Amino acid sequence: MDSSNLGSVPEDEQHRQDSSKSAVSAFASRPDRPPTKSSSEKYSPLDWSGYFDREEDVCIPDSNDVFHLYMAGTEGPVVFCLHGGGYSGLSFALSACKIKEKARVVAMDLRGHGKSTSENDLDLSIETMCNDVFAVLKALYGDSPPAIVLVGHSMGGSVAVHIAAKKTLRSLAGLVVVDVVEGTAMASLVHMQKILSGRLQHFSSIEKAIEWSVRGGSLRNIDSARVSIPTTLKYDDSKKCYVYRARLEETEQYWRGWYEGLSEKFLSSSVPKLLLLAGTDRLDRALTIGQMQGKFQMVVVRHTGHAIQEDVPDEFAALILNFIARNRIGPHGVEIPGLARPRPTQAQAEPKS
Repeated sequence: MDSSNLGSVPEDEQHRQDSSKSAVSAFASRPDRPPTKSSSEKYSPLDWSGYFDREEDVCIPDSNDVFHLYMAGTEGPVVFCLHGGGYSGLSFALSACKIKEKARVVAMDLRGHGKSTSENDLDLSIETMCNDVFAVLKALYGDSPPAIVLVGHSMGGSVAVHIAAKKTLRSLAGLVVVDVVEGTAMASLVHMQKILSGRLQHFSSIEKAIEWSVRGGSLRNIDSARVSIPTTLKYDDSKKCYVYRARLEETEQYWRGWYEGLSEKFLSSSVPKLLLLAGTDRLDRALTIGQMQGKFQMVVVRHTGHAIQEDVPDEFAALILNFIARNRIGPHGVEIPGLARPRPTQAQAEPKS
């Protein structure tokens, strides 16, 4: 890619043109606006430690795989977070800051993402990613894991559903899937390579990558982007710029396996289930029927993009904590105090009594 395109935005050129114009007269001039933050300050990275309590590398026995975790909280059930393709565990940073007040949070960098390293970063098969999560849980908790609520966004939602469907995680107490539905996902696969190749591929600085993610609309919360975007990048010495850490375009052979049969697997899980969507158009036939039958709770989160947990982290955290409370998920099955139930909407199914 031409280096002249690195992180450039149309507004920069317009600003240069505007600044070259002088006032026609003293009467036409206006008082200067108060100074604002420069672009580099506005989009400067934020450190994970402002949101999580600690980070940890988990080495998997009999392999060279090392998975990076961000952890917060000391009490309550474990909200185990799985990010989407191309994101990282820090996608949940701002929401973890709220969730940790009532529960523990563990956010994992999946294989080929963030700070995790593996023997084969391109093996994003659903089976491999499920095994990775099982291995991490085993390393953390041995044979006595606490009550666990799996929360998965997009690709991570698929991993969470497949883990739940295996019915081997005995302490699984809840399943939360964030903005992924089989019908919509399967239909979009034919466009995925074009979408990936259409992204800006090279960035002259991390600040430019953060700016592009916000201005381009993939993320709508600047602070979340400032935390999460840096770990989705790596510096390419040969190109002298930042590029994406995850090589998603080279994993196409696994995409169909992420989403095929996902709706039936989700509905077949016996634990309490919550589906968070950014729009009602994402529901497919199986989920529409299941939702009408009250098989899961569904909430449509308004005014947000695909990354709900990043765009509206406070609302996302409240929905997770209310889900834990209403289903009395915890070490002793006791409802977490001090939480109001979310107001039902037309698209939200109340569980049958």
